[in-house]
Amino acid sequence: MKFNILLLGSGELGKEFAIAAQRYGQTIIAVDSYPGAPAMQVADHFEVIDMLDAAELDRVVAKHHPDLIVPEIEAIRTERFYSYEAQGIQVVPSAKAANFTMNRKAIRDLAAKEVGVRTAPYRYATSLRELKEGVSFCGLPCVVKPLMSSSGKGQSVIHTEGDIEKAWNYAMEGSRGDLKEVIVEGFINFDYEITLLTVTQKNGPTLFCAPIGHRQERGDYQESWQPMPMNPIHLAEAQDMAARVTKELGGAGIWGVEFFITQDGAYFSELSPRPHDTGMVTLAGTQNLNEFELHARAILGLPISEIHQIQNGASAVILADQTSPTAPSFLGLDHVLKDPNTEVRIFGKPSTRPYRRMAVALCFGSDPVESLVQKAKLAAAAVQLSYSND
Repeated sequence: MKFNILLLGSGELGKEFAIAAQRYGQTIIAVDSYPGAPAMQVADHFEVIDMLDAAELDRVVAKHHPDLIVPEIEAIRTERFYSYEAQGIQVVPSAKAANFTMNRKAIRDLAAKEVGVRTAPYRYATSLRELKEGVSFCGLPCVVKPLMSSSGKGQSVIHTEGDIEKAWNYAMEGSRGDLKEVIVEGFINFDYEITLLTVTQKNGPTLFCAPIGHRQERGDYQESWQPMPMNPIHLAEAQDMAARVTKELGGAGIWGVEFFITQDGAYFSELSPRPHDTGMVTLAGTQNLNEFELHARAILGLPISEIHQIQNGASAVILADQTSPTAPSFLGLDHVLKDPNTEVRIFGKPSTRPYRRMAVALCFGSDPVESLVQKAKLAAAAVQLSYSND
């Protein structure tokens, strides 16, 4: 069956999803706040609106009569999703899931209090005074994050009391939308972090991809690799937590469920009801279906009988280092792509700013993941951006 899919958020993840859905014969209407967004370049139709403007969101929904609404970012007036769902529109994974997971407060309370999974100690703050109280409760060091943000924006670690005001100001700068509140979390002495891509189906069992390891800077991922070698007991524990939280939220689709892994086991961190940036490593052919194909199949009700690992893989981001109003050129591809087990995906973003993710280098094969990560980092470093003002 052919559906009209309204894609809310049209970045690089949205672009890959649009391609995957179109391969199953679907129509994509890509929406974002700026023209020329990556998914718009491959979509059937597009709209440029402020998705925090409820009236504009309603207008676009009424204009295009979508069968499905697929959110790709956090900065959306998600409370409108309940109304759309009541009109018979399928919200992915569900209106409840999208609304809860777009806000760290709702999803953390659901996970910790309703589902009862293990998390770090935490408190919320809507002022500098409340942040100081939260720091006192959680202890030092601790982590501060805006309740609504993306790609790690506004996140920082407080090591001393002198860091508190700076962390508050940074969180407010990185907060998206009109929600000015933060979560402060006790620092977990973890060995590593994983993303556990979890697939819920309309008429099938919940499935898991092999765990993905990743490294972050400035709250944003820099490299990811699959599979992440880990204790099978801790993996089973994370899978159980992911299954319980996603079941409570409801709906079909792929979820990026993040965990801290310690000597004692897994701690639930965050959850995204959509393809995850660290999951771009699956574009390296690490498994039989990449995360975007899995998302498309799940929301369309197409069967996914199994997910199996094919080879090891790693990804490394390629970042802009200056501001430019136009898209850059990418130099060095001829050198990087001489390696048959290396690929580069350029996102097609129409402008740059420092640290904006513009492309990703992918390496794959039978080599150990540690070697593939180093190889991907070298490939990413070899790709140079050339700006129009150079």
